[in-house]
Amino acid sequence: MNAHESAGMSAIELLHTRESATKLGDPAPGAADMESIFAAAVRAPDHGRLRPWRFIVIRGQAREAFGELMASAMQARCPDTSPEGLARERAKALRAPLIAVVVAHVRDTARIPEIEQVLSAGAAAQNIMLAAHALGYGAMWKTGDPAYDDTVKAGLHLNASDQIVGFLYLGTRTVRAAPGAARPKPQDFVTEWEG
Repeated sequence: MNAHESAGMSAIELLHTRESATKLGDPAPGAADMESIFAAAVRAPDHGRLRPWRFIVIRGQAREAFGELMASAMQARCPDTSPEGLARERAKALRAPLIAVVVAHVRDTARIPEIEQVLSAGAAAQNIMLAAHALGYGAMWKTGDPAYDDTVKAGLHLNASDQIVGFLYLGTRTVRAAPGAARPKPQDFVTEWEG
């Protein structure tokens, strides 16, 4: 799907057709599209209007530096990692032409629990995924050890209390999903409470 094909998509169709990309390439969303994508992100539910989301954009050669940061963090966590393992970790930063790091900037407040702040950032991340899809781009949401690593947080200039909700890889799909991939049946996850 390209931007022209998605322009007429209804909101419900957009929700029903969103899926994670498997391979992404150029072009990445440009400045205007990223502005639109982040405008959707900040519409996430936000109890107390804390605005707990932060977004860090990594593109171009900065992705290589980010790959080095992830490899350094891996080597610190697992000193016996092979050179091949470190190379694979570096290559993760090159999965797509643009990475949006979604962060929950958690505030210590008695009124709004931490979980609600993290969930708000998660909702912002989902809005990014949906907005990218609406604009004809592919996206994948990744976490893994780097999302929970203090070295990675420090390298991204985050506070120790901040939580990385996900690394959202954005670009143009280079591989289409196989048609007819099995999707969960909603009724398998829904019950009705009757008292």
